[in-house]
Amino acid sequence: MQSHFDSNGRTYSGQVVLVTGGTRGIGRAIAMAFLERGATVLVCGRKPPEEPVAAGGRRAAFIRADVRDAEQVQALYAAIQQQHGRLDILVNNAGGSPHVMAADASPRLTASIIALNLTAPLLLAQGAYALMAGQGGVILFIGSVSALRPSPGTAAYGAAKAGIVNLVRSLAVEWAPRVRVAAVSPGLVLTDEALSHYGDESRLDAVGATIPLGRLAQPEEIASACLYLASPAAAYASGCNLVLDGGGERPAFLAAANPAA
Repeated sequence: MQSHFDSNGRTYSGQVVLVTGGTRGIGRAIAMAFLERGATVLVCGRKPPEEPVAAGGRRAAFIRADVRDAEQVQALYAAIQQQHGRLDILVNNAGGSPHVMAADASPRLTASIIALNLTAPLLLAQGAYALMAGQGGVILFIGSVSALRPSPGTAAYGAAKAGIVNLVRSLAVEWAPRVRVAAVSPGLVLTDEALSHYGDESRLDAVGATIPLGRLAQPEEIASACLYLASPAAAYASGCNLVLDGGGERPAFLAAANPAA
């Protein structure tokens, strides 16, 4: 994939980027980061954003699509092919899960969580590869630290994200060298969803204090990682999983062994 630099020093001018779930949260920040650097950005979701996704004096185009539906994904890529004739970067961001203990999760809910967080990203990657195979490109998956540690209350989500880590490694082998595949796995991120979940700033501060860097990540910091991995600066990064968790979690046994610390 070629890098494009214009007179303003923007690095993604001339490239077409699709960000799934790009209307809010981390996805919105990613879409805005690519817009600021000159890319033509498309975002998709089940409903349009309340406010357009815009940055750098430019807007992302919205395409309505439920990424769990194979026919809608096919129509999504047909529209991209018709309107732009190419796709250079896919950021597989759409995902999520309600909080429910594993013993209480219905089969239907579990299947829905797996479909959104594992099956849909694979389906989207397959469609992107069909457009990229002849020209080259980059496919990024937004994973989660839930793939790498216990995920109580979101067990199916954590299992699906663990599947993403393996999927990235497998696709990186199958689709090299024309298409690079990589993952970014955030820890806790300060989004509107996080604010509503924890309720107030004091609780967010308490949660942030458990992280070595002392705070939750900003969505823009996840976006910066995507800008790097999609760029020629990361030309040898494929099959990798970039974990952004602020240093991880302090081991509980250390606090138990030395409460004063």
